[in-house]
Amino acid sequence: MEPIILASSSPRRQEILKMLNIPFQVIMPNVDETLTQFCENEEIPELLAREKISAVIHSLPAGQEIPWVLGADTIILYEGKLYGKPANNEQAFEFLKKFSGKSHYVITTLVLYNGRTKSYSVRKSKTRVTFASLTDEEIQWYVDTGEWHGAAGGYRIQSLASCFIEKIDGSYSGVIGLPIFELYDILKEQGYTLLE
Repeated sequence: MEPIILASSSPRRQEILKMLNIPFQVIMPNVDETLTQFCENEEIPELLAREKISAVIHSLPAGQEIPWVLGADTIILYEGKLYGKPANNEQAFEFLKKFSGKSHYVITTLVLYNGRTKSYSVRKSKTRVTFASLTDEEIQWYVDTGEWHGAAGGYRIQSLASCFIEKIDGSYSGVIGLPIFELYDILKEQGYTLLE
């Protein structure tokens, strides 16, 4: 299999590519996220994934062949408002208090750049996540673990936060940050096979 450039430093995305035995190289792009104020919330992940790919391509030496570049971005939407990575313990607590006993949406968009055809393919995963009702003590316990650091919405579904998640409707891997079905589908469409 040909190596893919992953335009993300997310350990979760890297773990999924390793699980699928896809060879990859990580290049962390520098992207201006203020661009997102000019588009609809649900379009933000695609915009940022495309920007990450563009930043990676422009960072490579001139004339270098670029086979595949994969960009992904995840947002959390609750009552029409975006929830990013909490800045501190207080904000992490506030996010989880809002999610307690309610449902929110996790949207992850994948963009794959095919260097041979100079084309992009896009897939979007939208998952409804429902939290059980949480006590302040439970929220504080979770916040004190520090697991919320660097996580959109202030929680990681694949770790301790799974104690509080009553149900999900959609893609579990999409909530982690790299929806596997959509990734397989996009690779298959572009003639990149995992069946080797």
